[in-house]
Amino acid sequence: MIHQQEITLRPYPRGIHIVGGEIMRALPPLPSKGILNLLIKHTSAALAINENADPDVRADLAAIFDRMVPENAPYYLHTFEGSDDMPAHAKSIIAGVSLTIPITDGHLNLGTWQGIYLCEFRNHGGPRRVVATVIGE
Repeated sequence: MIHQQEITLRPYPRGIHIVGGEIMRALPPLPSKGILNLLIKHTSAALAINENADPDVRADLAAIFDRMVPENAPYYLHTFEGSDDMPAHAKSIIAGVSLTIPITDGHLNLGTWQGIYLCEFRNHGGPRRVVATVIGE
């Protein structure tokens, strides 16, 4: 069984946001076992899996990204889309645009404290499209 669909996530402000529930509500029931692949169709946002309990983790991660890849660096050539654009592209490469998650007994087989993040790196990124592919039996 293969199921594929595109999910549009609502616009989020710049930052790290838990979106696993939003993604799962858009999908049909999962098979008993398989994999879920998620691909974000953007070059200035990312998907990640990390701590889903303490919101300080998300704030800290956003701060770390901003320190690693600052805005307005004098060596940026790609600057015509705003000061947050080129850093957003670099952060997207660092964090990654896809996830593969095992499905066990009809549920995502994530760790106790793991959640799916949308890493929104633009100040006004808008709705984000994610392709979800479920392969299972």
